Amino acid sequence: MCGIGCVVTLCSQHAIHDFFNEDILWCLRRRGPDSSQQLIKTASDLSYECLFSGHVLHLRGLMTPQPLEDANNNIFLWNGEIFNGVRVDDLENDTEVLFRHLALCSSEADILSLFSSLRGPWSFIYYQASRHSLWFGRDYFGRRSLLWQFNNEVDGAFCLTSVSVYSKSGNQWQEVPACGIFKIDLKACATTKSLSLTLFPWKYSCTEITVDKIFVNVLDQVSKQLPNHIPLMMNESKLCLRAPVIPLNKTVSEASGECPGTNISNIIHMVSVETLQGLLAEEHKKKLVHQFIDVLNEAVKRRVLSLFRDEDQKTREVPSMSNRKAHVAVLFSGGIDSMVIAALADKHVPLGEPIDLLNVAFMIKEQAKQKCTDKHTNQEVQLDLLCPQESCKDLDGKTGVHLSCFDVPDRITGRAGLKELEAINPSRTWNFVEINVTLEELKKMRQQRINHLIYPLDTVLDDSIGCAIWFASRGEGFISNHGELKPYKSPAKVVLTGMGADEQLAGYSRHRVCFKKYGLEGLKKELEMELDRISSRNLGRDDRIIGDHGKEARFPFLDEDVVSFLNSLPISEKADLTLPRGIGEKLILRLAGMEVGLTASTVLPKRAVQFGSRIAKLESNSEKASDTCSRLKLFS
Repeated sequence: MCGIGCVVTLCSQHAIHDFFNEDILWCLRRRGPDSSQQLIKTASDLSYECLFSGHVLHLRGLMTPQPLEDANNNIFLWNGEIFNGVRVDDLENDTEVLFRHLALCSSEADILSLFSSLRGPWSFIYYQASRHSLWFGRDYFGRRSLLWQFNNEVDGAFCLTSVSVYSKSGNQWQEVPACGIFKIDLKACATTKSLSLTLFPWKYSCTEITVDKIFVNVLDQVSKQLPNHIPLMMNESKLCLRAPVIPLNKTVSEASGECPGTNISNIIHMVSVETLQGLLAEEHKKKLVHQFIDVLNEAVKRRVLSLFRDEDQKTREVPSMSNRKAHVAVLFSGGIDSMVIAALADKHVPLGEPIDLLNVAFMIKEQAKQKCTDKHTNQEVQLDLLCPQESCKDLDGKTGVHLSCFDVPDRITGRAGLKELEAINPSRTWNFVEINVTLEELKKMRQQRINHLIYPLDTVLDDSIGCAIWFASRGEGFISNHGELKPYKSPAKVVLTGMGADEQLAGYSRHRVCFKKYGLEGLKKELEMELDRISSRNLGRDDRIIGDHGKEARFPFLDEDVVSFLNSLPISEKADLTLPRGIGEKLILRLAGMEVGLTASTVLPKRAVQFGSRIAKLESNSEKASDTCSRLKLFS
C-alpha cells in the first residue's frame, strides 16, 4: 500500500511545491513509512509542470520506491494490490510488473484492457510521456482512496492525493468518483491554459444498456461534483472499461417476492443453531453454501499470503516459533462477518504465526462521567451481571480506569468468539487485543488525526465508524498472557475487514424495513444501490483511516470472484428476511459459518460497530446518523 500524490500546474505563477503543503506530505508518509520520494516533470516545449509524490508501505516482493520512471520518461504511482488478472510472482513487486505492462500499451484501448483485467484494490496515477497524458482512477469498488482538488483560478493547479487535511475554507477536496478512469491531455490543456477531463467509464460486458446511455448517466453524475470551469468529456472512441464482476441477479419468483406478513404460518420464530442445521439438511442449500465457502476461502487466502513474511529483513533469519509476530490482523467484534474471516484466515496463515483479533471498546457513558472511582456503583454492578467473569480489579494501565467500564456488547461477543476460534484450532496463538478508548483520548485523537482522515466526508455516521476503525486498526491495547492482561501493540501490516458483507447479504436493519414495505422487489433495488455507492459511503474513508497507521485494509467480501458469485444468486438464496434477526439476514454467511465449525456466533444479530463498540452512546444521543457532525470541525 502507498500514499500517492500529484500536482499539475498550467502557466502558474506559484512554485509547484506551494500547492502541496507539508501537512499533506506528512499524512502521505504515515501511509507509506518505508520510502518517500518526489519527482518533478517539466515539458520543455510546453508550459505545464507536474509534481509526483510517492510514499511506500512495503508488503510484497522487493522494496520498490515510488514514483517509478522508465527510459521513456513515463512515470507511475500505484496504491494497490494485484491479486489476480496479471501474473505477479512471489518475489516480484506488483508496482514494477504493472508499470512494465503499461509501457507496452500503444493505445487507449490497451490501457483500458490492462486495468480491466486487474483483480484487487487500486488507485493509480500514470504519466504517459509520449502523449503528454495524465491517467488516474480507482478500482470498480473504490477500495483505495484518491482525492482531487481544483483551484478556483482558471490557470491554477489540479491536485490528486490519497489523503488530505481538513480545510475550513478555500478549495475543497473531494473523492475521485470510482466510476471509471480519467485522462488529462496536458498538451491540449497547456495550449488552452485551462483544464479539462476525459472519462472512460465502467461497463458490464453483458448489459442491455447502450454505451451512449452509460455515458449520459455517468457524465451527469460526475459533472455535478466538478467546478463550473472544469469540462468533463467522454472519450471520442466511446471506449469503456470492462466491469470485473457480473451484474446483480434480479430474478424474483412470485412466491419469494411476497412480503413476510402474507403467509406467517410456516415462519421459524426460534433463533438457534439448530435452525441453521435444519436448513443445511437441504441438499441444494448445502451445495450453494460450500460453493460460497470455496470462493470466499480463496479470497481470504490471496489476502493473507500476498505478503512478505518468514525471515527477518535485517538478519535474513527465520524467527523461532516463540518470537513469531503477527502479520495479519482482523477487525474483530465476534459477529458472523469477522468470525468467518478469522476462521478462514486460520486455514492459510502459517500455523506458528499468531493472528491478531482487534476488538475496540469505548468507555460506557455512565462510567465516563464517574471515572469508575467506585467499583460498587449500581452501574458497575449491572455491568458485572452482563459479564460476571470479569472483575473490576483489573485496571487499564494507561488510564487507571476499571476494565469492566469497557464491557460493551462487542467486547462480550468478541470474547465468546475467541473461545469458538480456540476450539476450532487450539494450536493457533489467537491474540485477542482489547483496545480501550476513553472519552478524553477519543476527543484528542479526533482533533489531531481522525477528522483529517474522514475528510471530505462529514456525517455523524462517518465520525462514529471512522473513530472506531482508527482506534481498532491502530492495534494498541492489552492481551491476556497466562490470565494476566499485558500491554500489546499489533505489528500486523495487513488488516482484514468484513466490509461488503452487509451490503450484499441484506445485513442492515434498513434492509428488513425495505423488505417489509416493498417485498423482494424493493430489497433487490436497495441491494443494487448499496454496491453502487459503497465507494463514496465507506471504502475511501476506511482506506484513509486504516492506512494512517502504516497498515493496509483488505476486503475479502469485496473480492471480485466473491461479488460475482453472490451477484449470480437470487436474493432469496443469500438472505431470507421472513426469518427472524440472527438468522434471516446474511443467511448464506451464517450457514457457511456453521460449515467451517462456528457455533453460537452464527446466530448473533447484526450490530453496527458504532453501537457494538458504544461510541455512538458516548458523546450524544440526540443526533441522526446523516447529520453533519460538528465534532469533525477544527476549532483551533
